[in-house]
Amino acid sequence: MVEQAAVATGRRQRSRPLRVLIAKPGLDGHDRGAKVLARALRDAGMEVIYTGLFQTPERIARAAADEDVDVVGLSILSGAHNQLFPQIMQELRRAGLDDVLVVAGGIIPKEDIPHLQALGIAAVFGPGTPLHEIVAFIREHAPDRERGS
Repeated sequence: MVEQAAVATGRRQRSRPLRVLIAKPGLDGHDRGAKVLARALRDAGMEVIYTGLFQTPERIARAAADEDVDVVGLSILSGAHNQLFPQIMQELRRAGLDDVLVVAGGIIPKEDIPHLQALGIAAVFGPGTPLHEIVAFIREHAPDRERGS
């Protein structure tokens, strides 16, 4: 029955859980929201890698490649998203991770969202977004990057 449901929705069952990297780029020292999201994703059955604070774009891309993730979640409160996110997207492409779903959250003005989406960031979740909505978005939009399938 599960297989039929997956076929009916156009999605097939994965042989492994989604792997999600949660990163805090730049000099942003506030990580409560990132940790709350990491726990919610883990509770939803995803494998979560949390890189910790003060990550450079290069380190984020390297960790995403090393961990073979399906999703990169960026959390930022510092206001440096317009400087850091383009660099991160460039580094992800340089690492051959063009197919990884990238989402962002934190304090990001609504007027900046179209620019971030043009960079390839699939969604921006602001403060107060229900966790189940983020989980559902990731499940719906994460690419199937399983090797050999």
